[in-house]
Amino acid sequence: MGRRLAPLTLDNLPDLPKRCRACVFWELDPVSGEAAIKAGTPELEKEAWISAVLLEWGSCGRVVYVDEVPVGFVLYAPPAYVPRSTAFPTSPVSPDAVQLITGWIMPGYQGQGLGRVMVQTVAKDLLRRGFKAIEAFGDARWHEPACVLPADHLLAVGFKTVRPHPRHPRLRLELRTTLSWKEDVELALDRLLGAVQKEPALRPL
Repeated sequence: MGRRLAPLTLDNLPDLPKRCRACVFWELDPVSGEAAIKAGTPELEKEAWISAVLLEWGSCGRVVYVDEVPVGFVLYAPPAYVPRSTAFPTSPVSPDAVQLITGWIMPGYQGQGLGRVMVQTVAKDLLRRGFKAIEAFGDARWHEPACVLPADHLLAVGFKTVRPHPRHPRLRLELRTTLSWKEDVELALDRLLGAVQKEPALRPL
């Protein structure tokens, strides 16, 4: 099985699931996001967002391929590039951290260590760029696939709650801890990264 992880660019953006290419939940503020949905332009807005982040900040995602078939991805960026993050009651993300926006692994490819390799690759990238941690907003009442990752799953892979909230706690993972991850976190990563696989569209908080 040949596998590789490639930085997300406009060239391989089409390799993301269609529902994710057309989802701008995180990339736009709530008002602009709703306007993009009504205007039928969310895919264009997604391309524009990725282009801007690449130009101003650099790599903001990874796509994982198995035998040249795209089977998963992860998206991340500083909170300044994630307008929706300011809508959460537990914002802002810490200044030394990057926000984990979302991630996904095709169900048929879970349990193969891809989630761990993907997150470790992100950790190495961010450590080289001077960041200490990755933070995410969790959904403590998560019950179905959505853009906001389930808090319980984030905790299961080593995130710690840094600002509690009954619905949307903010969680943090120290990047250096990810580099020593072993096989025993693979199941938890499968659950975490598989949790967003069915998200169809933008939804209000």
